[in-house]
Amino acid sequence: QVQLVESGGGLVQAGGSLRLVCAASGRTFSRYVMAWFRQAPGKEREFVATISRSATNTFYADSVKGRFTISRDNAKNTVYLQMNSLKPEDTAVYSCAAKAEYGPFTTVVDAARYDYWGQGTQVTVSS
Repeated sequence: QVQLVESGGGLVQAGGSLRLVCAASGRTFSRYVMAWFRQAPGKEREFVATISRSATNTFYADSVKGRFTISRDNAKNTVYLQMNSLKPEDTAVYSCAAKAEYGPFTTVVDAARYDYWGQGTQVTVSS
């Protein structure tokens, strides 16, 4: 089992940057594909980015491509989301998620297929 704890959210002006951190418990962190999702008030949860177990592969939603970067450090059981050029429409609660995977990396954007979730961290971008 994996427990996930996010941090790094906050209030930032449009055009600014934030770095989200997701710390995972357990010894088998490297077995999990990791992802970030977000949910704005009144909207459905939205896929943001995902990264393979070895960090070799990443995939982004079109809305954040070129602005956000997902990365991970398996030695520290941590996944990051660097967010640059933030826009007011990026305002949401950001959550990290983990999915056990034993075969080749596949891009999964469906939140229902992820096994473990953090509690989320609020990101607010002012105009």
